[in-house]
Amino acid sequence: MAIAEQNVVIEPTQPTVSWGAVIGGAFIIAATSIILLALGAGFGLSAVSPWPQQGASVTTFAIGTAVWLIVVQWLSAALGAYVAGRLGARWVGVTLHEAYFRDTAHGVLAWAVAAVFTIAFLASAIGAVAGGAAKGATQIAAASAQGAGAGAAANPAAPSQYFVDTLFRKDRPDANASPQEVRGETARILTEAATGGGDVPAGDKTYLARLVSAQTGLSQEDAQKRVDDVVAKVKAAEQKTRQAAEEARKAARNTAYFIALSMLIGAFIAGVAGKIGGNRRDMPA
Repeated sequence: MAIAEQNVVIEPTQPTVSWGAVIGGAFIIAATSIILLALGAGFGLSAVSPWPQQGASVTTFAIGTAVWLIVVQWLSAALGAYVAGRLGARWVGVTLHEAYFRDTAHGVLAWAVAAVFTIAFLASAIGAVAGGAAKGATQIAAASAQGAGAGAAANPAAPSQYFVDTLFRKDRPDANASPQEVRGETARILTEAATGGGDVPAGDKTYLARLVSAQTGLSQEDAQKRVDDVVAKVKAAEQKTRQAAEEARKAARNTAYFIALSMLIGAFIAGVAGKIGGNRRDMPA
């Protein structure tokens, strides 16, 4: 009696993923990335001087940072993924294409693990820097408010105080009013204009001219000219601030694009380097 033969699938005892090699390669990628990022900071590729005509501009900063991010991903992924592929186990009983795929996957896995580690490290560092910057900006804003006038700084409801001032305006301002009160009210008017785009209503301009005339003894015409000059400067400063904010937004957007591009390049390089490392491992002595 013939016994029918059956096809038997033998499960391999060798694990598909050599996690030791993957983790080792990931640490190499992460460490190399941090070293190169620190080196880039030393070259000024991740810092912009706050002083005029000093350091790189926002546009130059974005382009230089983008190029350096690609270089960092390229070098670190190539080194770490090669090590991951080289340290991986020799594949026994699999086809050549399967061995190539596994070595490539080991390189990509090492890059992915390193990316998570690096992003977590950078997120904590960026969070600390951003927190310090926000605190500094708050302190600067508070100092600016105090410098604008004690009346505006002492009142916690400065935006609404502007509208309260308009309720009690006099057609003829008191020439004997204290300079502190006059400067505080003037600061609130200019602050309201700056937050509204830099435009000062005609009624506020006329009132400011009367305040200036009463306090300085200038004629109404000269006082009006002085007010117009100051309002023009406030509007120009507000437009300059908006332009700088827009340039910073565009630079941040472009940097985000280049970060994504650099990471895609890093993943590709990691796969190729992992395959090269595996080929070198399997070469006869």
